[in-house]
Amino acid sequence: MKRRTFYTELAYILGLIVLAFSAALMEASDLGVSMIVAPAYLLHLKLSQTFAFFTFGMAEYTLQAALLIVMVMVLGRFRLYYLFSFITAVLYGLLLDGSMAIVALLGMSGMAGRITCFTAGVICCAVGVSLLFHTYIAPEVYELFVKEIAAKYGRNINRVKTAYDCISCLIAVGMSFAFFGLGHFEGVKIGTVLCALVNGALIGFFSGAFEGKFEFKDATKLRKYFE
Repeated sequence: MKRRTFYTELAYILGLIVLAFSAALMEASDLGVSMIVAPAYLLHLKLSQTFAFFTFGMAEYTLQAALLIVMVMVLGRFRLYYLFSFITAVLYGLLLDGSMAIVALLGMSGMAGRITCFTAGVICCAVGVSLLFHTYIAPEVYELFVKEIAAKYGRNINRVKTAYDCISCLIAVGMSFAFFGLGHFEGVKIGTVLCALVNGALIGFFSGAFEGKFEFKDATKLRKYFE
């Protein structure tokens, strides 16, 4: 069966939008945010108590800037391409704050509404990451970190992603205890754990589905600037 063309630039745009909505949906569910964004969410909750202007989106690109520095230290090299990843993080942060405002208008309440929000958020998260894995434009630092580490050590990217998610989840639990006290969970709940366990597999599933139906091609000649 002939595969349809899916432009990598479009994958970048859609990936960011879907990923931002996934975080907003999971936050609205109050069942636990994605382990990918849990540390940033906790940073937002803590600092916004003192600095009201410090949004979830701002926490995202602040934390990703720190992760970018860690990645460069682990890899032992720096490429201009990595700076574009931070620009993506800032764009994502702006989209996230906008998505939070839109999702709030939905008024999803009750356990059925919360479960719906959470389920949709988990699926959107996997779809968004899968799309970003199929573009040459620098993804968020989270995804860039996974791609670069997997490439450096010759590991399966979906397994590296699962390992990264689980570590991120543990860090978030530690932050929750440190910020809000032992036994008090904020952001990190049963949904966070479930997402950590299934996200890698879901990303693999959607990546395979996309590749089976689409052929990813560049619509422009900008790839050389991201290599």
